[in-house]
Amino acid sequence: MQPTSRPASTSTRPAASPRPRAHLNQVNTQTKLLDTVHGRILCVADIRGRLSALNDLAREANAKAVIHTGDFGFFESSSLERINDRTLRHLTMYSPLIATAQRNHLLSPDNTPATIRSTVDISLISEFPLLLSGQIKLQIPVFTVWGACEDVVILEKFRTGAYAIDNLHVVDEATTRCLDVGGVKLRLLGLGGALVPHKMFDNGDGNATIAGGQGTMWTTALQIGELVDTAQRVFDPSETRLLVTHASPGREGIIAQLALVLKADLTISAGLHFRYASSYNEFSVQGDFEGFRHKLLVGKEGFDKVWDSVKTQVDNVIDEHQRILLDKALSVIERIPQPQAQTGAPPTATGEEPAWKNCWNWNLCDAAFGSLVLDIKEGRISGELKSQGFNYAYRRTATPGTVAHTPNSTSSSLPNATGNPLTKGSTPTPSEKPASPMPKEVKSPLTVTSPIVSTTPKEGTSSLPQIKTNGTPTTSDKTEKDKQKKREKKEKKERGEQETKEKDSSAEERAETSASPVEPPATQPKSGKETPVSDEVAKAPTPDVLEAGLKSPTTDSAGTRTPTSRRTYKQSWTLFVRLQASANETEVRDFFGGEQSGIVRVSYPHTQQGRSQKIAYVEFGDEETMKAGLEKNNEKINDSPVEVKIAIDKEDRGGTRGGPRGRGRGGFGGFAARGIAAAGLAGGKGRGTNGEARGPGENGKTGDATA
Repeated sequence: MQPTSRPASTSTRPAASPRPRAHLNQVNTQTKLLDTVHGRILCVADIRGRLSALNDLAREANAKAVIHTGDFGFFESSSLERINDRTLRHLTMYSPLIATAQRNHLLSPDNTPATIRSTVDISLISEFPLLLSGQIKLQIPVFTVWGACEDVVILEKFRTGAYAIDNLHVVDEATTRCLDVGGVKLRLLGLGGALVPHKMFDNGDGNATIAGGQGTMWTTALQIGELVDTAQRVFDPSETRLLVTHASPGREGIIAQLALVLKADLTISAGLHFRYASSYNEFSVQGDFEGFRHKLLVGKEGFDKVWDSVKTQVDNVIDEHQRILLDKALSVIERIPQPQAQTGAPPTATGEEPAWKNCWNWNLCDAAFGSLVLDIKEGRISGELKSQGFNYAYRRTATPGTVAHTPNSTSSSLPNATGNPLTKGSTPTPSEKPASPMPKEVKSPLTVTSPIVSTTPKEGTSSLPQIKTNGTPTTSDKTEKDKQKKREKKEKKERGEQETKEKDSSAEERAETSASPVEPPATQPKSGKETPVSDEVAKAPTPDVLEAGLKSPTTDSAGTRTPTSRRTYKQSWTLFVRLQASANETEVRDFFGGEQSGIVRVSYPHTQQGRSQKIAYVEFGDEETMKAGLEKNNEKINDSPVEVKIAIDKEDRGGTRGGPRGRGRGGFGGFAARGIAAAGLAGGKGRGTNGEARGPGENGKTGDATA
């Protein structure tokens, strides 16, 4: 709907009176006979322009048809000039048609929106032009709604008949299809676009009931009203109703209300970059019926605020037909089930809302990560969910410092609070909320409440001072403690003098297998449809852009220490390079292939003044480019052979020499550690700092990295 005086719009053209589509009294409906005995329907979300993959996915699932929701990729060459900079960057970030190295280059902070716009063409955003021209053909029927990132101009061309593609059916508020398969008549009802309450009365560049502009599309009130009208016209009690939406009824109360009004038996919606698809009914996820009602009431309240502010303007511009559609949309907003008679009491047979238990919902992960197959036979609809999920393989090889252990009676570092007053860091009482086993940041109680000295006791001495009845150490305890400190100081000095006699060659020998660069992951720009992701990265043979930051979170813990978040493990792909002749960074990059090599950075350890730099660390963006770099081993730079190998994590190989304490200059540090730290590759400081709790095996990559 597009009133003459309306709220600010994203439309790029002057406002115009809404124009309803022709043949308003007709319903665009067809019945497709797929298989009367047995049929499989593949359901996917967010194909994002990689339309050729639909045939491959359908073949793998042995499907008779495909139902798609989310971003389909309705873009053509002329669409690029209508997409704003923010949306174009979002499309670049998530397009499965862009190679990883090219995407990283395009999304570099140094690149301006103008640079991205001048580089990205339609072939990097969507294969829709190939589908339209017939170069790509759909092998089986595909039924889709549109998502949040689409060109509304292309959808309008489908609605007017200017565009038509074999086996592609756009299901919208006035177009419905019925699939006769496996003894079931499956009625498809669709609603496209993002649900944005404050835009539900703004058409943007849309002509009638749909809305969009600048590369995005959203749902309107008239669109909901016409969908209700269509469903009422084709209602058949012998059919099974499937509502396909972009927005999830699990998150949006208005979509859940729409499902109630349409008497939907099943719903399918797109996820938020999820790695797992979910299957649920409201009874399984709500604590009680009032929880379900509350979700609907929240959606109603959000709509009412917008409606109250624009009601006068809307009433002045709509015609009689639009008034009918608007009334049907308002009936959806008012559809709130009656509360049950008594809280906690079982509902009566006549008072319970059937959809509370009988309407089943599927929220799908991205097509790159999984799908749903509806297997229909003898009138029964079976669901087969397939999700790629998270990659937990890293935990089998992770060091104790990167995996959080569940506290127990033998490994928990919480002090025994018996007989002592509760302080910060103590075990919570039953009245307190239990602490999470993997907190975001928990300071070690050893520095707050524990009187235990965290050093390894020498033979014949005790690490626990004797305590008086008032809780203070005796005089003899203080004397013994002072002597122990002197002995430690003397030992530390002797270790330092011994290491200063080591040759410089030992630095190269140990630096060869020192830790690879560790740095915090770059923060990706957030979008309106993005799930917060953890710092870990799971490598998988799927579109690489969606791999970033989706691995399960980990924290630094060795099992006997309370984990902290001061240091984050990050998968990196780094090569150790030994040069026979010195070479600068440009020469190293050119050696591996220049800009196409996928190099993130080149680092050199600091050397003594006057010495040439013959050791370098080359970090790549992913495992594939790193493996390509490994093939350069024994090739030449400046007519001299180069040794290339994978930089081995210090924690993976263990200490090579030095004492087990790993403190100061005498542990797992030494000259190599100082060289790596100087190159910016160490995870922490080279020397111990105040407040560190050290013990055997607690060091970081090199030197004494902080926990």
